[in-house]
Amino acid sequence: MTDIQALDKQYVANTYGRFPVEIVSGKGSIVTDVNGKEYIDMGTGIAVNTFGIADDEWIAAVTAQLGKVSHTSNLYYTEPGVMLAKTLCERTGMKKVFFGNSGAEANECAIKVARKYAADKKGEDFYTIVTLENSFHGRTLTTLAATGQEAFHSLFKPLTPGFVHTPANDIEKLKETVAANKVAGILIECVQGEGGVNALSQEFVQAVADICQAEDIVFMVDEVQTGNGRCGELYSYMHFGVQPDVISTAKGIGGGLPLGVCIMGEKTENVLQAGDHGSTFGMNPVCCAGALSIINRIDDKLLGEVKAKSKYIFDAFEGATGVESVSGLGFMIGIKTVKPAKDVVMECIEKGVLCLTAKDKVRLLPALNIPMSDLEKAVEIIKGVIA
Repeated sequence: MTDIQALDKQYVANTYGRFPVEIVSGKGSIVTDVNGKEYIDMGTGIAVNTFGIADDEWIAAVTAQLGKVSHTSNLYYTEPGVMLAKTLCERTGMKKVFFGNSGAEANECAIKVARKYAADKKGEDFYTIVTLENSFHGRTLTTLAATGQEAFHSLFKPLTPGFVHTPANDIEKLKETVAANKVAGILIECVQGEGGVNALSQEFVQAVADICQAEDIVFMVDEVQTGNGRCGELYSYMHFGVQPDVISTAKGIGGGLPLGVCIMGEKTENVLQAGDHGSTFGMNPVCCAGALSIINRIDDKLLGEVKAKSKYIFDAFEGATGVESVSGLGFMIGIKTVKPAKDVVMECIEKGVLCLTAKDKVRLLPALNIPMSDLEKAVEIIKGVIA
């Protein structure tokens, strides 16, 4: 155990089961620990380091802004956040953006927007938010209530009321749930990340969009993990041919700095007015400058490479020895293994590859620009461990 690991155990809250690795440096998809051992990073800080470690363009954008102004508060105008909002709206067809610090904050904002929209249009008793079983939307009391996994609820009751959960990919149950409640909004992840890297069906996502349209319900898509190129499109809902009323995102958009974003469409763009919502560090110019450098590089060429490399990973693992199934979309991949997933991850660490788990699956979230040579080497190591 290193000194840092010992000090962590002494002084840091015991909320994480860390792997016995102290990372001190890295470049691209290679990270180095305190002993000088190198690892291929297939987790990217849980889908945060979009272009890998110590990305030159991101560093240049962030440091340039640090030399100008690091923070002003939202009482004044700054350029990076405005230009990021403009870019996001142009790339998505949405209309307005609210900036916070995290995915949970982005989802809190989305929920507020849905409830205020419904209260204004239908009455204050229309406040129920429908989410899916096995979903994950954050760790605040409200986003825990939105999360459709009882394991996350048990320690912190009572949670915020007004949330109901329905099974993923069950259209009839969804219709029954909406009919039985006064619904303000429906919130989905097109690929359930923490729930096991499970993609929703085209038919179900379309049904959600259709029900929201017919019943004047706010259609929200949680793109915290799935977004910013992770699934092979700028945002995962773009695979399904639907248009949400609200998009929440975080993680990869900041490239390594904390940034949460709630993006509102035509239906919801004017729901929030002055004083309705706020965030001290939201629209921080340094975080937004870094995010601009990320979003501006997620182009069709890069997304095409993500899709091609994703196909390589799926082809490599489907039917491989020790693999029961492969799920996900793009560079958000879950591998159900015969061996316990945690055992696979620990053995991969020993062999120089960092990957993650999601429930009983090995989860892979590589950098969008991972070199093919690094990817091939990592895949062969992981396959060997699984077998």
